Amino acid sequence: MVYMDQVLQTPKQVLNKIKNYSRQGSTFYFHSEREVLEIKVISDEIIRFRFVPDGFFQNDFSYALELNHKFTIDRLALAEKPDGYELMTNSLVCVIEKTSMKITMKDMEGKIINEDATGMHWEENISQGGNYVYCSKKIQQDEVFYGLGDKPTDLNLKGKRFTNWGSDTYGFEKERDPLYRNIPFYIGLHHGIGYGIFFDNSFKTYFDFGHEDNEVTSYWADGGEMNYYYIHGPRLMDVTKRYCELTGKHYLPPLWTLGYHQCRWSYYPESTVREITQTFREKQIPCDAIYLDIDYMDGFRCFTWNKDYFPNPSGMIEDLKKEGFKTVVIIDPGIKIDPKYWVYQEGIEQDVFCRRGDGPLMQGPVWPGKCNFPDFTDPKVRKWWGTLFEEFVQIGVDGVWNDMNEPAVFGIDTFPNDVRHDYDGNPCSHRKAHNVYGMQMVRATYEGLLHLQSKKRPFTITRSGYSGVQRYAAVWTGDNVATWEHLQIANTQCQRLSISGISFSGSDIGGFSGDSNGELFTRWIQLGVFSPLFRTHSAGDTADQEPWSYGENYEKIIKKFIELRYELLPYIYTSFWQCTIDGTPILRPLVFMDQDDVDTYERQEEFGFGDKLLVSPVSKPRSEGKEVYLPKGNWYYYFSDELFEGGQEVSIATPLDEMPLFVKSGSVIPHNPVMQYVGEKELDKLTLHIYYDLVHEVSELYEDHGDNFAYQQGIFSLKQFEFIGSKKLITLKQSKTGQYNTYYRDYEMIFHGIQADEIELSTSETKIKKLSKTKGGTFRALVNKEFSKLTIRFLEKSKNKNIK
Repeated sequence: MVYMDQVLQTPKQVLNKIKNYSRQGSTFYFHSEREVLEIKVISDEIIRFRFVPDGFFQNDFSYALELNHKFTIDRLALAEKPDGYELMTNSLVCVIEKTSMKITMKDMEGKIINEDATGMHWEENISQGGNYVYCSKKIQQDEVFYGLGDKPTDLNLKGKRFTNWGSDTYGFEKERDPLYRNIPFYIGLHHGIGYGIFFDNSFKTYFDFGHEDNEVTSYWADGGEMNYYYIHGPRLMDVTKRYCELTGKHYLPPLWTLGYHQCRWSYYPESTVREITQTFREKQIPCDAIYLDIDYMDGFRCFTWNKDYFPNPSGMIEDLKKEGFKTVVIIDPGIKIDPKYWVYQEGIEQDVFCRRGDGPLMQGPVWPGKCNFPDFTDPKVRKWWGTLFEEFVQIGVDGVWNDMNEPAVFGIDTFPNDVRHDYDGNPCSHRKAHNVYGMQMVRATYEGLLHLQSKKRPFTITRSGYSGVQRYAAVWTGDNVATWEHLQIANTQCQRLSISGISFSGSDIGGFSGDSNGELFTRWIQLGVFSPLFRTHSAGDTADQEPWSYGENYEKIIKKFIELRYELLPYIYTSFWQCTIDGTPILRPLVFMDQDDVDTYERQEEFGFGDKLLVSPVSKPRSEGKEVYLPKGNWYYYFSDELFEGGQEVSIATPLDEMPLFVKSGSVIPHNPVMQYVGEKELDKLTLHIYYDLVHEVSELYEDHGDNFAYQQGIFSLKQFEFIGSKKLITLKQSKTGQYNTYYRDYEMIFHGIQADEIELSTSETKIKKLSKTKGGTFRALVNKEFSKLTIRFLEKSKNKNIK
């Protein structure tokens, strides 16, 4: 680090003046005596910058990029000025200074969005070969920064420095860095305008947000090229969406994966697994997935079973399926060195293992003892790895959990730098491959399951990953601790992951390490309900951590919130579909909901869950109340229907059986009946909760088979509900696309917030109905799902809304 600090303070090389330029399509090359700056216009809002000091670019290859997305450029022009060049699209002006190659990005109004400080530099890396590559940017007035994946720090990164180098960090604390994942993407915001920087370099990378110099933000790497993308907003949501266009969007997960998952290191023997799952059903606490940690294996050998603990795994898994449970198994990268072990034999025969720089196989101790490690950057190795899951698929395993894939090695942390990798035909050392190793492992797992399951969507979860890992897996935040501080950390980590392209994330509910307690576990469950991955996980040396482990009073509340998760599954599934189509983050920091309000910039307890719900989990013990900041608009408190005006902080009572949860007025929120697992019951009706206000709002409902790929051929249902509220009536219009026909026939509609004694309901398809208020102050109606327009008239003049 000392060496890099020296680079940060006094870059050793100064760029020469641009002598000429050339153009190939949408790519421009600016030449000095020895350096070359490549600027490639990807779209009107995305521009890529590559720089080399010696005129020779490396092979242009990246694991991060989604190669199938088609970008468009509506306008592209280059104008030469006396002191530089101006590259223009429909959205941006990129100014290249002739004397120094410094870059300034402006919008079409001439506002400076992002500009170089010292700009792009390098220094020879004498000990390792190649160069340190470096870029610095000016921090604009009042600029704030977000992103970088799940760094365990405050949401705003300003004033801090970080390293991307995947690391096994058991029991990490706040501000610990680096952690497991490596997401070299950040978002800047100033003067209400957002942009992103994606530094696509898989070496060890560093980011400094005004830590060394409070007027400069910098990013640099131990090797490789200076290769980054500028991503224009100006809306923060658009920055993340465009980043996902570059690196790929989430695949649509199976619906069951959005239910509750129970995990521990470890549930064994088989009798324990059956006892746990049976207790869920006896207590009628919903659960969809049970996990098997490393003790299910024979001596921790991957793809094997310990027959003393699990004498008949196929029979057990079949019985679990009958009870509605999916089985998820863990698989690590380390393959035990054992000539009698069939996976090791195949690996040796097919030459799949990583080698040291001087030739011998890389060896290192992990759970099974001494192991060799597959080179997942080799396409043939990934294909071989995928075949190893055949038996698991045949006996009914539903998901795979990849752990220890930073890669972790006991005693030495990770592979030595001299380990060699194929890197998809671009041979390199571990210095370049380390940060992508876990991503390529879970890619191999995902692609293997995709092939073997054919008609079923895979479910994979990974501990380590690089930009683009969202194309293959969900993630969890790693080996956290059962403390209130870690509950707070989990909240911001998952928000940060979501805006960094990885929405399918969650934390180990209750904490992995250490003993939780009833209050902490209950509050963590409440956060988990509003985490895309809803999984409890704990270490084997901790107290029991099932929903019933803390006594009947806590169990009742925990059950209530797990049931709430299952009621909200239609809304959550729709939010996932929106994420897979548009790249919209499922969890949205408050600033993403209203970036024009500077009071949202530092808020990190509150977040949007999808586009209609606002959540502020309780993260302090013995909490009786909480101050919650609401973005602009009006918001209903979910548990009482009290209506609040946004753009301000409000006080909310926080008894243990409630949490601050709000619904945007004008929303239509679909609810399922409570089920013990996804698909337990066939619906005869779907409940729609409709929240009245004088607004115009559109809500969506996405449905399909839930586990196959028929939706890709149009077998899905997408309904849009257009809500128009006035003082005397509500108009609700429904439109539908897709060829999937839902099984239910009717909507049960529940209208919230109408201040009238009676309402009158009519559609073009049904007769008029008069409806009276229920005891809870809502109106209910049963309406055929095929309606196209619904009118609700207030028979008594509506009273003024009591907005708090």
